[in-house]
Amino acid sequence: MKPDLFQAPDYYQIDDLLTNEHKLVRDTARTWVKRNLSPIIEEYAQKSEFPTQLVNGLAEVGAFGSYIPTEYGGAGLDQISYGLIMQELERGDSGIRSTASVQTSLVMGPIYNYGNEAQRKKYLPKLASGEWIGSFGLTEPNHGSNPGDMETQFKDMGDHYLLNGAKLWISNAPICNVAVVWAKNEEGRIHGLLVERGMEGFSTPETKNKWSLRASITGELIFDNVKIPKENLLPNKSGLSAPLKCLDHARYGIAWGAIGAAMDCYDTALRYAKERTQFGKPIGQFQLQQKKLAEMITEITKAQLLAWRLGSLKNEGNATSAQISMAKRNNVEMALRIARESRQILGAMGISGEYAIMRHSMNLESVITYEGTHDIHLLITGLDITGLNAFK
Repeated sequence: MKPDLFQAPDYYQIDDLLTNEHKLVRDTARTWVKRNLSPIIEEYAQKSEFPTQLVNGLAEVGAFGSYIPTEYGGAGLDQISYGLIMQELERGDSGIRSTASVQTSLVMGPIYNYGNEAQRKKYLPKLASGEWIGSFGLTEPNHGSNPGDMETQFKDMGDHYLLNGAKLWISNAPICNVAVVWAKNEEGRIHGLLVERGMEGFSTPETKNKWSLRASITGELIFDNVKIPKENLLPNKSGLSAPLKCLDHARYGIAWGAIGAAMDCYDTALRYAKERTQFGKPIGQFQLQQKKLAEMITEITKAQLLAWRLGSLKNEGNATSAQISMAKRNNVEMALRIARESRQILGAMGISGEYAIMRHSMNLESVITYEGTHDIHLLITGLDITGLNAFK
């Protein structure tokens, strides 16, 4: 087992832009990753298994419900603190960050924002402590980038709702205790429903044979005449904008998380380039390797500044969906490019499980697609700057 020697790059002294609380939150998460995640992640990724023993630790470092108020069990932190936690978790593994960001932004977020007080008190403390795991059901077998055409639907049966349909590619699904599920009522209006494990007709088969996010557990949500108590409908928002607003929060976390993966690849490549000798000198002394490394740190620095500014806007309540899309798209593409270049610097060792680079690269192939594909985010920016809708 190799020690975790990671040293975070900070070429533009971005730490000076952070508060003492930000740095404390980040360093706590960084220490936890080094002690608890790094020593085991390669083993779990190789065997395609989610390390459930990490759930309590994730809760302890504030990864579940980072910005949810403390009265509901959350950490009560600001948006930059949340982003920094996601950065550190994804530095360890994108799949572990996915577990935390789904729990926070896609499960606790809508319950807090769209639920009533009884729902908040029932679900949020259990989710914040890690006692319960949640999932978010929007994507369907036939509807990914166009969730407005979802087929999952529910009917009002008088004293309950009857839910039918299926969701696909759902993080945490096989182990979730509760799922926030988006479905259409008989008038075609989209609503959020809280579906609990144990409800008759509700099943969550696992998705197998993934080459990416292997340490994250993924599955389906299947609803076969599931009776949903009426008190399980989220009452405070409906329509497609409700789940899309949740995705904004998740995409924001991804914009930070991808920086962590890029940092880890860069740090590994830099250290290797200084130590690996060919033709009588370290390979880091060759111009082509220096070009790769110089471009990596430049792109990481640009992404750090983008995420920090976005976090500041989000703290002020001024971050737009289009701004979040830009950061998600840019930072994930940056991270994937750096993972690939880092693999080149390490040569054959770059594909070895002794190093994290290939695992990051495979993970990022999912991250660049989920919560809105690379192309969809490009069109969101295009719509925002032209006012012309390419989706219609």
